[in-house]
Amino acid sequence: MVSPSAPYEQFTFFRTTFPALFVAHVETNRPGKLNAFNHEMFHEIRQVFNLLSYDPNVRVIVYSGAGPRGFCAGLDVEESSSTGPVGAPNTDRDFPRQSWDVRRHALSYQESVTSLERCEKPIICLMHGVAFGAGINFATAADVRYATRDMKLCLQEINVGLAPDVGALSRMPKLGVSYSWTKEVIYAGKVVGGDEALRVGLVSRVFDTKQEMVEAALSWAKEVATKSPVAVQSAKALWDFSRDRPVADGLLYTAAWNGTMVLSDDTKKGITSALKKRKPTFEKL
Repeated sequence: MVSPSAPYEQFTFFRTTFPALFVAHVETNRPGKLNAFNHEMFHEIRQVFNLLSYDPNVRVIVYSGAGPRGFCAGLDVEESSSTGPVGAPNTDRDFPRQSWDVRRHALSYQESVTSLERCEKPIICLMHGVAFGAGINFATAADVRYATRDMKLCLQEINVGLAPDVGALSRMPKLGVSYSWTKEVIYAGKVVGGDEALRVGLVSRVFDTKQEMVEAALSWAKEVATKSPVAVQSAKALWDFSRDRPVADGLLYTAAWNGTMVLSDDTKKGITSALKKRKPTFEKL
């Protein structure tokens, strides 16, 4: 495993290592608090994934939570109940201005979650143990999701009198997961496990242990890292564009996009290698 490079060492709550060529592994690193998110962490994670998005030495990202007990316990309730525009509103301002403060606060957190979706590189999210609230929001913004069987998944916001507001409600209807199941779980603040998440398609694989899950994710990531970065990153961009638009719009956009990308050296190299039955290697993007 390669140590973090200088740009990634600045972060307090996120550890980034490079376990294989072109593979980055990001860990939420607050295990003593079950990786619960405070305000600073929402700011840091956005910076981390923005850096990774433009890092030519990274082609695929594994995202997990440090420690044996959980991927993420959600929002740091202790902090959020006493700080910020919700926990400590400025009562000297009238109601519309306080509401504006809350709106800006929510939009900032939404941008942090969306940083995973906007990252140019594919991201595989690994959930183990406790996977509540904010953790599910970040997971739904990733490209691929794995879980352990002991995972306890829950959108806790309902249980504290709030509709989830930083991403999950907007993304889960687009993940191919049963609407009925999703609403059953969200409305009741229900806790579900890894096997049930697999059954409804929220995750693509489940594992008995976190170690097995990490090993499988790294194996997948190493395989993706051998592919053309032009092709993989184009596929993510085209998928995300097409997801939110009619098929006809997606087809037109794809044709325009590949009108340029098909002329890459990667395409020529890939075709030549296939004809000669050898594995190609591709330059950094």
